[in-house]
Amino acid sequence: MRRNLLILAGTSEATRLAQVVSEAGIPATLSYAGRVERTKAQPLPKRIGGFGGVAGLIEYLREAEVSHVIDATHPFAAQMSRNAVDACAAAGIPLVALTRSPWIKRAGDLWTSVHSIDAAVSALPMSVRSVLLAIGRMHLNSFAERPQHHYILRLVDPPASDIFLPSYQAIVSRGPFTLEGDRQLMQEHAIDFVVSKNAGGASSRSKIDAARDLGLPVIMIERPIVNRERLEFERVEDVMQWLFHASTDLGV
Repeated sequence: MRRNLLILAGTSEATRLAQVVSEAGIPATLSYAGRVERTKAQPLPKRIGGFGGVAGLIEYLREAEVSHVIDATHPFAAQMSRNAVDACAAAGIPLVALTRSPWIKRAGDLWTSVHSIDAAVSALPMSVRSVLLAIGRMHLNSFAERPQHHYILRLVDPPASDIFLPSYQAIVSRGPFTLEGDRQLMQEHAIDFVVSKNAGGASSRSKIDAARDLGLPVIMIERPIVNRERLEFERVEDVMQWLFHASTDLGV
């Protein structure tokens, strides 16, 4: 069976998958949304930018003669995941998701679980605090509604000039991070609160473990619901096994 993969990327799992796919000699393209300026070097061709909704994705799948789609996007890229399910169903192309389990609250964790960025902003206290924002760069300005706080921003790319927080410091760094490093960061900046998305996975969990060790409260933004039926795996090996058995008609 001819295979030409579209891998919707943006996670460490997508990077591992790209390596395995490349080593297997399978033609594939990695697609990034473009929210990170400096994507990692990859052994596969890359495309950057959106598709223009479901219709645009269907058009791309047909023009590029894609045989299989693997959704390895970030757990918070729910709209892209919904579009992928709908587009693949319309185009008759098999789809699988390479996912990661969410973090589960452990003994000693001081979490306040919320379901949106706005709710995370509201969950911060009114009194002045030092807050670590580990949420990416898209929604940083929402926290300008709590201008009294000093924010430590952990970013993959240098901050753009459109950050309007009155008091902040950006730390540009790319994971995976370590427990020791995150604990040191929180102590050096006298962090009082951590705001995090429940991304799951091992590569970015260290901030959650460090907060627990230091007794710091975490405002945990829970994942959006994809609200589509789809096949999901958590291991690259399972995705590869699916790939060599997937039917282009049934997608299972």
